[in-house]
Amino acid sequence: MNHSSGTLRVAIVSDVHYAGEAERLRRQHESRAISNPLLRIFLAAWRRWVWLADPFAHNGLLDDFIAANRGCDLAVANGDYSCDTAFVGVADDAAFASAGECLQRLRVAFAGRLHVTMGDHELGKKSFFGGAGGMRLASWPRAVRELAIPPIWSVRYGRYWLVGVTSSLWALPVYAQDALSDEYAAWEELREEQGRALDRVLAAMGEGERWILFCHDPSALPFLAERDSVSNRLRQLECTLFGHLHSELIYWKSRLLAGMPQIAFMGNSVRRMSGALRRSSVWPRFRVRLCPSLAGLECAKDGGYLAMEIHPDADHPVRILRRRLPRRAGC
Repeated sequence: MNHSSGTLRVAIVSDVHYAGEAERLRRQHESRAISNPLLRIFLAAWRRWVWLADPFAHNGLLDDFIAANRGCDLAVANGDYSCDTAFVGVADDAAFASAGECLQRLRVAFAGRLHVTMGDHELGKKSFFGGAGGMRLASWPRAVRELAIPPIWSVRYGRYWLVGVTSSLWALPVYAQDALSDEYAAWEELREEQGRALDRVLAAMGEGERWILFCHDPSALPFLAERDSVSNRLRQLECTLFGHLHSELIYWKSRLLAGMPQIAFMGNSVRRMSGALRRSSVWPRFRVRLCPSLAGLECAKDGGYLAMEIHPDADHPVRILRRRLPRRAGC
């Protein structure tokens, strides 16, 4: 994108979790992965009162986002396009179909103006309860080649660079137990490839320029900070836009728990989340800002998206506004 004298208006959406027809048929997909009946009761209460009572009931919010932002100059989708009901990413045909339908809608609506970032659910992640599934290497070519989600992307506007990375690769040490042991070396190779690609992007940046980072899962940020090319450019970083946590309520609690010790005896999900929070004291260096999910939480009714305004000369601060969507009946 070439230099322009006008303000760039950017619409940012994250965690759409679109449910295609095949995924909508998988009712009770989470409870089927749980053998403990007490844990199934806890899951039902968690869904009903905290997270989302019906994870398949929110497709219309994507239409609302598109309708509200057709006039934007640029749109960024920051990861998690399916419900990942098999917990193995888009290696699963149903999740692949959901993600494809979601991305197709966005690409038609924002033709030539859309940039897409990889989320953790594109690649797979063990279920929060029950520990089913995990990262699957077969999801990578389907996401990158068939769904055309780039591992890394960048676009320049005036003195600003917008850069998107694949958070699951950078946070690979956190997700290590989600990956199959015979696939981990291949994931490490992909991670190093992305590191070299990011080095090249940041090396092209001038000293007087600034950048904005799009990274789905903030668990990646401490590992990004260890990369020399990133740490040397943090003084030029305007902000980091992340998703994954769905709600300011979850983000607020994450900040309170920053630096906590990792808990290794309460299952993989707790181990993974506590390990990420142990390192989250690094987040402020990245000037983080949460993009909520479209649906938000059941308990908070706080879904929405972000609208960003960028002036090309970098003399004006980037303006980021949170936008709410009307909550539809049944949502």
